[in-house]
Amino acid sequence: MNIFKSIPCILILGFIVAALVIACVNAGASGAANWWSPAMWFSGELNWWSLTVWLHVMFGVLWIGLLYYFNFVQMPAVAAAGTEAAAINRYVAPRALLWFRWAALLTWLTGAAALELMPGVSLMQAFLLSGGPAVKIIGIGAWLGTIMLFNVWVLIWPNQKKILGIVAADEAQKARAKNIALIASRTNTLLSIPMLLCMVGYGHGLPYSL
Repeated sequence: MNIFKSIPCILILGFIVAALVIACVNAGASGAANWWSPAMWFSGELNWWSLTVWLHVMFGVLWIGLLYYFNFVQMPAVAAAGTEAAAINRYVAPRALLWFRWAALLTWLTGAAALELMPGVSLMQAFLLSGGPAVKIIGIGAWLGTIMLFNVWVLIWPNQKKILGIVAADEAQKARAKNIALIASRTNTLLSIPMLLCMVGYGHGLPYSL
């Protein structure tokens, strides 16, 4: 079997390579020899915050990558294709939306977990913007991500089901669904720009200061 033709195999190998990177970087360090041991996962030595942030970024890349694909590639292509767009709507859109909506949820959940595990910060503090500039910037990012998640599951996905024929709808309902889904998707694209600024702002500072 050609592993490069299998997405699951590529994902598994990707995690194996990541584990090897950790092993190489930690070679010779105290505790490095048994970092993969199950006992270490429950001993308090494992950096759960770092691990959760890593997963948060991975899911976030998938979510925002698909958001940009929809807005910059698929929607303009469907509009230009006219009647030939049926194949895209039948075969591409449902699968892309499946990855899109679950990546959005996993991004939010891992982000919430990372905030709770973050040293000196809690999920509640972040959402209340209670703290210094660093906490406020990550809190604003959390609020923007929450609004975007709401748009995905409450506005985009239910209306896309009508557009794609997954849920029965007449032409008037489909027209309204297209408008709502478009506005919600464009809103998420807009919000993704300051949201990404907030994500990197906590660790690296804002362009002007932090």
